[in-house]
Amino acid sequence: MIRRILKHTGADKIMWGFVAFMLLTALVIWVCEPEINTYREALWYCFTVVSTIGFGDVVVHTSISRSLSVVLSLYAVVTLAIFTGVIVNYYMQLVELRQQESFAAIMDKLERLPELSRQELEQLSDQIRKRL
Repeated sequence: MIRRILKHTGADKIMWGFVAFMLLTALVIWVCEPEINTYREALWYCFTVVSTIGFGDVVVHTSISRSLSVVLSLYAVVTLAIFTGVIVNYYMQLVELRQQESFAAIMDKLERLPELSRQELEQLSDQIRKRL
């Protein structure tokens, strides 16, 4: 569902840009850091930076790696904020749309009030009480 929301809103491009930047950052860190022996370790380090966990089991020492870590962490914070906003906004619009549809159905019944049976009138009364 989240993938569908991101695709529908265009935020999937932000996500893929972020993933590409993280993969590229891991590659540069792997090349620049003498203590990081595998690309997998560099990806692990980038994950800990992005998630703000920072276990400390992998540490960078060069200024380029540290600078990239700062940029990656800021990029992650902004990207996660955008994703949160997109998902919450999408959900709120969905709730509002459902309320409008429900309101329209109630209004339709109110316009046909004389035609409604006793049971339909009771259901309509219950619906209105729930809304108020």
